[in-house]
Amino acid sequence: MSAPTNAPGRTACPAAPRWRRLDPRTLLVHCGWMAAPLGSLALTALATGGRISTRTWISLAAIAASFAVITAIGLVRWARTTFRVTPDAFEVGTGLLTRRLRSVPLQRIRTVDLTASPLHRLLGVTVLRAGTAGSGDTGGELRLDSLTVDQARRLQAELLARTDTGAGAEDPVLARISARWLRYAPLTFWVIGGVFVAVGSLYRALDGMGVEPWKIGFVQRAFSEFGAGMLWLTVPAALLGVIALGSVGAVALYVENWWNYRLEWADARTLRVHRGLFTTRSVTIEQDRLRGVLLREPLLLRAGGGATVRAVAGGLGNREENRRRSGVLPPAPRPQALRVARDALRMPFPDTELTSPGPLTPHPRIALRRRRVRGVLYAVLPGTILLAGTGVAFTPVLLHCAWIYAALSTPFALWLARDAYRNLGHGIRGSFLVTRSGTFSRDTLALQRKAVVAWTFTTSPATRRAGLVALTAAVAAGEDGYRIPDLAATEAPGFAAAAAPGILEEFLEHPTP
Repeated sequence: MSAPTNAPGRTACPAAPRWRRLDPRTLLVHCGWMAAPLGSLALTALATGGRISTRTWISLAAIAASFAVITAIGLVRWARTTFRVTPDAFEVGTGLLTRRLRSVPLQRIRTVDLTASPLHRLLGVTVLRAGTAGSGDTGGELRLDSLTVDQARRLQAELLARTDTGAGAEDPVLARISARWLRYAPLTFWVIGGVFVAVGSLYRALDGMGVEPWKIGFVQRAFSEFGAGMLWLTVPAALLGVIALGSVGAVALYVENWWNYRLEWADARTLRVHRGLFTTRSVTIEQDRLRGVLLREPLLLRAGGGATVRAVAGGLGNREENRRRSGVLPPAPRPQALRVARDALRMPFPDTELTSPGPLTPHPRIALRRRRVRGVLYAVLPGTILLAGTGVAFTPVLLHCAWIYAALSTPFALWLARDAYRNLGHGIRGSFLVTRSGTFSRDTLALQRKAVVAWTFTTSPATRRAGLVALTAAVAAGEDGYRIPDLAATEAPGFAAAAAPGILEEFLEHPTP
């Protein structure tokens, strides 16, 4: 008779977690790159009346060869990529000839994000990125492409299960998208800049296909009619057309980026941002890695009473990745932005002390003179000299345009300088360092004082003569450094020492001779 399996005094060893694979639809995702070259070939065929040149056949052959190579690479990647979650670590194995096993302790994982492009959504899969503590670039994160949506959500919950799930905020949802926020979409850079970016991209695409846009019939007719018309009518009409087209594009971009937006506490220590129409994104930020918030108010958005909020957090990748993943609030009413900034950080001070000019320490008056001089040198003089020089060389009409430009731009430049100076301010609010600067984009930063790891003092010949210094706080999060411009040189060391004790005291007590 065989002995019982579970004999007294003997403990059965728990089974090791099984290795899992990516979804087979990963292979189709790898083929998504073919959409751009095939679309270019289709447009070329339309533009040339269906004629297929030798160049087109060569392109088709190159696409076919690339398809074979990339498909083989994708097949190998799918077959040789495995992952599992053990009680202590998240492990990912990759490689064919050289096998690579990456094992990251669960306590080091700070963010677990889900991103699905239109192709991913069409195939029912998503990309999972797990950011680790200290991952300042994309090499510090673990990426799985592609998982089914249900599988990715279960894995996300599994990786974040270590966090404290105790009582958090009474209402876990901090903000939701509102249709009324669409009015802020045209108050952004993309109203004008987006049109030129789109036109430039279209020009490069047509030029790459061998199509010269200036030789297309309707383009030539449009320029001929524009030049034959009265410029005092056609120029404003063209500007209004660009603004209208840009506004439509800005609204469309807003909807694509922020559709179904929701900011919530996934648990007591994890902040989650969900957004996106065609490409969906779900970004998580651990409370322990959240070092501050940045309230951003571009000039037009500020005039319309709006603002955006970005998180200053570690584990969001390099600077480019950080800019894409740190947004926690789209352009929205300023009171809503203030509430989100306060609730995200659980700030101990009221909203008015975050943004109003009064509580923050103003900067020396000479900083105003510097901004006035720069406004005249960089905005007024170049345009005036260009118009005047062209007028001397070609037509006296431009001489009148030169003095009109100078007369109109000078007050505007001085007003911007005044606004930039009024926006300058810095202060200490409890455990936070608060700074504000900028005019085209007024940025108010609330940063944890304990997050500052170093200070950088920067001067130039002009600032040394003015008795000013730029102070940069180095932080292992966000943009890595945040600049406070034009502080009084005599006050900057004392402020830095008070804001982040323990960094400068040695140098203040024993100054370098």
